[in-house]
Amino acid sequence: MKHRKRIAVGEKIPLELTERERDLIMKHTFAGNNLTDRLRVVPSPGERPFYRFILDDLDELAGYVAAEANHAKIKKLEKELRQLYSRIADALESHTDEPDESAH
Repeated sequence: MKHRKRIAVGEKIPLELTERERDLIMKHTFAGNNLTDRLRVVPSPGERPFYRFILDDLDELAGYVAAEANHAKIKKLEKELRQLYSRIADALESHTDEPDESAH
């Protein structure tokens, strides 16, 4: 099992998204404003584009991206969405906000 970084419930983790990935989420998924509003903030020139999400929001976002990838009619779009989903899933899998069961 992969080691997960323990974070507090409600703590946000950073997800770096390219301009194209932001466009994919905002233009091709049904993700709501609660998830996409923060993506409208464009980073300053030379600044890396990090967006912060709590795990539940990131999980919800991953679901929208996966659903869209599964229904994409254009192969290139499907591939881009699957790659984006994979990156979001990696972020989710590397963090946990659940209590440490081994401490009992």
